[in-house]
Formats: sequence, structure tokens, C-alpha cells
Amino acid sequence: MLTHCGTQSMESDRLLLRPFVYTDDDDMLAYWISDPGIQSMYSEPVYTTKEEVKELLDKYTGSYTRPDYYRWAIIEKQSGICIGQIAIFLVDNKNHFCEIEYCLGSLFHRKGYMTEAVNTLLGFCFTRVNFHKVQVCHKEGNIASQGVIRKCNFTYEGTLRDFFFMDGRYVNRLYYSMLKKEYFPE
Repeated sequence: MLTHCGTQSMESDRLLLRPFVYTDDDDMLAYWISDPGIQSMYSEPVYTTKEEVKELLDKYTGSYTRPDYYRWAIIEKQSGICIGQIAIFLVDNKNHFCEIEYCLGSLFHRKGYMTEAVNTLLGFCFTRVNFHKVQVCHKEGNIASQGVIRKCNFTYEGTLRDFFFMDGRYVNRLYYSMLKKEYFPE
């Protein structure tokens, strides 16, 4: 049985994962949400104005009252900058699994931040909410995300062929998962 507890702040060595607040808007625009290259990697729209970001933050903050809503701002502790986000965006209560998504501003790539954030979230998923399985996917060609998934020891499950139609061509979606017993090996 799942124990939903909502978006709670968590810390790792270099990161704070916490609910979004309205003052994150400048960092979001400066570092990731206005970047078409970042947003296209997880099929999200590009936001270019503070008004657009405020509307998105209205949606996020309004959902924090739900115990099964999970979305975190990724804050670099040293600078206090909101460098990206991580979320559980699909929850299957009957079968006890979830799917996670994440994005990170390109200035913060290749520093191990996302691997650190995903590992922190996995601990939350398996110990606090009691998911049996966590799944994650990436678009074919997203080598950075594939690297994070491999470093976090997910198991490849398969490819959904021609899943996305982007820029005049079809793109595959690759799926991976981790079971609770794999996170806590005996």
C-alpha cells in the first residue's frame, strides 16, 4: 500500500529539493524553462515571460495540497539557484509504481547534480511512499539523460518506437525501471 505524503523538502550533499515558490521565477527563466533545447527533451513548452512562469507556478503551488502530488525545485545549495526540477508525474496506486521526470539547466550539466537528485528521489519513493517500482524514460538521442539513468542503476525495459513526432521526424522513447528490491539489495 502506498503512503502518499506530498512534496516534502529533501536534501543531498549539494542540493535542496523543495516545493516551488514564486520567487523561483527569475532562475527558472534564466537557467532552464526558456531554453528550447532543455524543454524539448521532455516535451514541455518554452516559457519566455514572467507571466507565463507565474501561471505555471500557480498550477504547481495549487497542487501541493494534494498528498499524491510530487514536484520539486532543484536548488544548488552553494548558490541558492533553482537549477531545474524533478517530479513524479505518473502515479499508479493500484500497481504501486510511478514514473519520474526531470530537467536541468545546461550550465549545470556534467556536474553529477541530476544523478544526485534522482538518487535522492529514489530513496523518497521507496522509503516514504513505498512504491514497488519507479520508471523513467528518455527520448532517443538524449545522451545526458541516458547517462543519469545508467548511473542510477535503472534496468532497460524497452523502446516505444516512433513515439514522438518532432521536427518532421519520429523519435523513439526508451524506458527503464528500478524495483524496490533492487534499490535495497539483500
